[in-house]
Parts: sequence; structure tokens; C-alpha cells
Amino acid sequence: MMQKNVIIVAGGSGSRMNSDIPKQFIPINNLPILMHTINKFYQFDKLMKIILVLPENQIDYWDKLVDIYSFKLQIEIAKGGKTRFESVKKGLAFVNDGIVGIHDAVRPFVSLQTIDNVFKLAENLGNAIPVIPVNDSVRVLSEFGNMHFDRNNVKIVQTPQCFDVDLLKKAYLQDYNNQFTDDASVVENLGIKINLTEGNVENIKITTPFDLIFAKALI
Repeated sequence: MMQKNVIIVAGGSGSRMNSDIPKQFIPINNLPILMHTINKFYQFDKLMKIILVLPENQIDYWDKLVDIYSFKLQIEIAKGGKTRFESVKKGLAFVNDGIVGIHDAVRPFVSLQTIDNVFKLAENLGNAIPVIPVNDSVRVLSEFGNMHFDRNNVKIVQTPQCFDVDLLKKAYLQDYNNQFTDDASVVENLGIKINLTEGNVENIKITTPFDLIFAKALI
């Protein structure tokens, strides 16, 4: 059985949340969002290697939260970079082999089924990302105006995005460009086909006050 790893990237500042503390540390149901997220992966596989990437200036605060909440799970801490791209590279230095998932710290509602879907498909095909359908009508903008676009040809991308470790490390040797919006786009730039699997609609990224209200209802 392949070693499972997950890199949880936490780089939020809380500015869009109108919060004095970074969004990943905001408590819901008496536990910081980030701890809910970590717990979900531990629940999925207690042998999974969990790497948390934090901005250097947030590590001491995290250590205080670990004491306050008696958070005992074994994880490794990596110092983040100036960008998400750099932060993922820092996290990859802690991973040696197997399959690695990259997950947003503020997606605590990823389902165990979604995690299982992406890791299994990545083990078979080398990579996998979770997606969900678009339910709203979609229009595409251009210099000529806008026009209807078939929503069945569009998917919303989530995390964790899973890859063979050697493949992802190779992809992250590339120089950054602004077309790299997620890990899949970095790998795709090597000419690799990206495999899609089913995500879960509750797997929202908590970035705004409305998201936080929704999260509190979900919890």
C-alpha cells in the first residue's frame, strides 16, 4: 500500500473575513477551523503523514492554540513562502514517496468519501482532483460582449488535489507563472492529463463572513 501524505496549506490573513486573526484560526464549534481540517484527514487514515504549512509569523500562535485546545495529533510544521506556490514547495520537502494531497486549510468539510476518491484515483492514474457541477447558468465574457456557455462543460474545482509525489515534485521545479491557479494547473503545464473525481458540495473554502455563517450551520 502506498504511503499517504497530505500538505495542508494555511496562508490566510483574515482580511476578507474582517477578523483580527487569520481565518484558519477562527473557531467554529469551539475548535479552530484548521484543527477541524486536520482532524478530518486523521479520521480518514491515522497513518497518513500530515504536513502543515504556516507563515513563519503564525507558527508561535499555532503552538499556543495547540496548548489551549490540547491538540495532540502528530503533524509536521513547514514554514511557508511568500506565495502559495512557494509554500507547497516548502511542504513537499517533507514528503518522500507515495501519494500526496494538497489541501486548503479552510476547507474543513471535505468528506471522507471525497478524500477516498482522490487518493484511490491518484494511486491508479498518478493524479486526481475533486470537482462538483456548476448549478447556475454561466456566461463567458470577451471583447465582443458576453454569451451563454453550457454549464455541463464547466466544473468547480476543490481540494485535496492528489498526485504521485515524484510527479508533483517535478512539476514544482518549474518557474512560477500566473496561470498556476492550483496544483493541477502546475502539473498540467508538464503536458499531463488531469483526472477528475467526485467532490462534495459541502467542501467550501471559508474566506468570507458569509462562508463562516454557512460553516457554523454545517458544523
